[in-house]
Amino acid sequence: MFDFLEGYDVLGAFWMTVKLTALSAVGSLIWGTVLAAMRVSPVPLMRGFGTAYVNIVRNIPLTVIIVFTSLGLADIFGVTMGAADNFDVQGFRLAVLGFIVYTAAFVCEAIRSGINTVPLGQAEAARAIGLNFSQTLRLIVLPQAFRAVINPLANVLIALTKNTTVAAAIGVAEAALLMKKMIENEAQTLAIGAVFALGFVVLTLPTGLLLGWLAKRLAVKR
Repeated sequence: MFDFLEGYDVLGAFWMTVKLTALSAVGSLIWGTVLAAMRVSPVPLMRGFGTAYVNIVRNIPLTVIIVFTSLGLADIFGVTMGAADNFDVQGFRLAVLGFIVYTAAFVCEAIRSGINTVPLGQAEAARAIGLNFSQTLRLIVLPQAFRAVINPLANVLIALTKNTTVAAAIGVAEAALLMKKMIENEAQTLAIGAVFALGFVVLTLPTGLLLGWLAKRLAVKR
């Protein structure tokens, strides 16, 4: 029934998708949090940078960003991400960089919406006891903001999982690239599409359910 899968490393391709998602998610969360802090910063220059970054990056197609990381950074500027002699590793790392650059803009807006849910009085109380902006943000505001935006961040993570298919544009051997090769070589187009669609459902559905449950458990009581 599944003879068309013989000779193809489907699990390996989906494992590549998982690695792309996991590394990009961690990097996006870190950079997105920094951007959110910039967007609510009292320093005009930092606010301006954060706002410009989000508005520009969100309006650039992801494919353009991923292709630029390969053709622009690697071919023109010679950025090899520490893997000059290994095209596969270089492509993987450049793809992760592109996903971080793109996804961080959406993470930033999700976290900023969470920051806006924290009562202003709490920040004022923190300043009254001598905490500066960074201490107030790190100790008072962000812990509550993260609890409030687990669901939006889950949606960003699910979108990131599906967006990893764009990495096929620069030759990263993830699920979408393997599906393309199989469709070109095999006759069972619908069956191949169904297998890969099911694979992405298996990756994204449990993530959504788990983070949805976690959001209910950790919701801030107002």
